[in-house]
Amino acid sequence: MTYSKKTVLAFCAGLGLALSVRAQEDNLHRRSAIYEAPKDAKVIEKLDRWQDQKFGMIIHWGIYAVPGIIESWSICSEDWIERDSTITYNDYKKWYWGQSKKFNPVNFNPEQWADAADAAGMRYLVFTTKHHDGFNMFDTRQSDFKISNGPFADDPRADVARYVFDAFRKKGFMIGAYFSKPDWHSEYYWWRKYATPTRNNNYDIRKNPWRWNKFKDFTYNQISELMHNYGSIDILWLDGGWVRPRETVNDEVLSWGAPIPEWSQDIDMPRIAAMAREAQPGILMVDRTVHGPYENYQTPEQRIPDEKIDNPWESCMTLGNAWSHVPGDKFKSTAKVIHSLVEIVAKGGSLLLGVGPKPDGTLSQEVIDRLKDIGKWMSENGEAIYNTRTVDHYSDENTYFTQNPKKKKTYAIVCLPENKTIPEVVTWTGNLPKKGSSMKLLQTGKNVKWEKEGNQVKIFLPASLQQNKDVPAIAFSYTREK
Repeated sequence: MTYSKKTVLAFCAGLGLALSVRAQEDNLHRRSAIYEAPKDAKVIEKLDRWQDQKFGMIIHWGIYAVPGIIESWSICSEDWIERDSTITYNDYKKWYWGQSKKFNPVNFNPEQWADAADAAGMRYLVFTTKHHDGFNMFDTRQSDFKISNGPFADDPRADVARYVFDAFRKKGFMIGAYFSKPDWHSEYYWWRKYATPTRNNNYDIRKNPWRWNKFKDFTYNQISELMHNYGSIDILWLDGGWVRPRETVNDEVLSWGAPIPEWSQDIDMPRIAAMAREAQPGILMVDRTVHGPYENYQTPEQRIPDEKIDNPWESCMTLGNAWSHVPGDKFKSTAKVIHSLVEIVAKGGSLLLGVGPKPDGTLSQEVIDRLKDIGKWMSENGEAIYNTRTVDHYSDENTYFTQNPKKKKTYAIVCLPENKTIPEVVTWTGNLPKKGSSMKLLQTGKNVKWEKEGNQVKIFLPASLQQNKDVPAIAFSYTREK
């Protein structure tokens, strides 16, 4: 994951780090402008199933949790990143990587995470098996820089990814493995012969093909371990979109402002995908921002697209400001998360909400409580979210519409201002109910009175609801007029 200026400044202040960013929105993965639909029938089937889930959890957890800072980026030496001037860059990297010797999550509790996600109404998981810093949260044989080779090594659950996946599988979740294509700890990516000026590999691949081929094999072998040793995997979620064939760098990519080397950082995705799909038939490949056959759905980051998108997509957003655990982080309100989820689903996407466990291996109580509050709304109104698809007229001011074609139902979800009582009447224009049909309020399961005036529908709400101030949205199901 990457960061906006506000996020970076807030989370590095405690270590004397002050990171700043160029004026552009920067350093956030954007949605590819091009989408290529998959042709494999098993992939198409799994993609359709994934589009039914709508709400997932992404977990960032690694050595960055120990000091409570943002993951990986503080060891990258680009001109938007600043560090304490009294600490040399190399000393800082040693300090950062040295957190592996302190990472001992003695209270590791993936069942707690899965319970919290389930309570929130989430239905799929993406777990960070390795971020850009190269620290592995699974028992890879390709590197000693891993959770199972430190203070936690003797714990029976030291291969933490295995137990995270198992805990969420038991809840019926679809399982995704996040994997960073760049690896800043690997000598085959950041060669210690040279300085490490940017996020890119720091040597000319054209002059050192042997070294890059070693990195390609290293990457292939690690992904192969995940595909073969960790049970059923539904999604391979590949981050670090700058690691890509040079020929895919177009004007869209250049507009992001990230440094682009003269050589191709091609890791042979066709070979990786063939192996992954042999081991995991139908697996969704999500090679973020690298449009083509290995980006089965698109992933705008920390933003909701302005308009409805017909391609499969997901907006990955944080519950707080950070992807990982940062003490004192400020979390979004329940209403804010639900309003975002509603808008995203109405526009054809899914919400992947980011949380970060503490260094001891547990989620904070504040995160658990917030997820529980979100789940309360989902338990009553999830019918308007799960298994739905878009309608042409997807919104009218603060009202959003979805449909379930199999049930022949349309849903209207009215997002309400925070800490305001529910009004007596709500209205919307378009997507009118069929004459003589009933309108059900999902929160109560009871029918409500409605009437039509021209192209507008007016809904009369029961008095028992109107003193309630903690309802972020109200949802209705009905049969739409053709």
